[in-house]
Amino acid sequence: MFTPADERIHPQLRINSYGHYLRRRFGCRISKVNVDAGFTCPNRDGSKGSGGCIYCNNVSFSPKGTQAIVPIESQMSSGMAYHRLRLGSEKFIIYFQKYTNTYGSVELLSDLYRRALDHPDVIGISVGTRPDALSAEALELLTDIARTKYVCLELGLQSMDDTILSRINRGHTLDDFVQTVRRAAGRQFDICAHLIYGFPGESAADFLKTAELMAGLPIDSLKLHQLHAVEGTELAELFRQGAFTPLTLEEYVSTVADFLELLPPRIAIQRLYGSAPLDICVAPQWGLKNNQMWFAIVNELTGRGSWQGRRVVE
Repeated sequence: MFTPADERIHPQLRINSYGHYLRRRFGCRISKVNVDAGFTCPNRDGSKGSGGCIYCNNVSFSPKGTQAIVPIESQMSSGMAYHRLRLGSEKFIIYFQKYTNTYGSVELLSDLYRRALDHPDVIGISVGTRPDALSAEALELLTDIARTKYVCLELGLQSMDDTILSRINRGHTLDDFVQTVRRAAGRQFDICAHLIYGFPGESAADFLKTAELMAGLPIDSLKLHQLHAVEGTELAELFRQGAFTPLTLEEYVSTVADFLELLPPRIAIQRLYGSAPLDICVAPQWGLKNNQMWFAIVNELTGRGSWQGRRVVE
């Protein structure tokens, strides 16, 4: 039986899983419930760019019940009922997910966030946004909410390589991300970074450097997933033209395990893979269900006799 020296590392999962972190912090099963609040993105409406990132089709990662035309209270109710039945969850974090969820007036943001927090079983909010779309007013609003409720600010970086960021039409730089993390640090809320592995021109060694970057920043949690092409995106067309070759499952699992070994145990892992509905997933098609993908990485760590942070030098 593996007994980790750091209590944050789950003995079976070999990582500091976000679910394990939330249970330690709040003493019960917590689930995130996605809502669509009707935001757009500065990389779509012309203020920073148009067309969005070359891989982005929000249908690929959004539950079917989340639509902006449905009041967020109804979206929340459906999502909470699902998680209560499926997982026995007792409390919930409302996840403002689609597009850029700080991209609006502070009055609009305050109304949406506080409506979500009005439910007695909601302990907090998680807000997905871009590092170049967080105004001082929005940051102060999140700071104020964090005085009484749990808040997680989720910032999409995707790659630390500015050349890749330009190529995929992200519309921001690594420095934008770093400066926003520093602005947000020390405000009593969690900061989560989003990363993708498998961009054209990116080697495993390049991606592993990102673990060192994360280790040096006040990041509390991470979401990792493979680059995949879905219908309705430029990336899908590049795949069909032979200009994008997706990672193999073995490449992804091995490199993510390497990444986790370099990541300090203090950083919780929210996600280890990405999935998309089969009817719109173009590539890669690995044929694994969500829990099988998760355990492919856990089993790699177990087979190595390894764990998150094993190669971190304190």
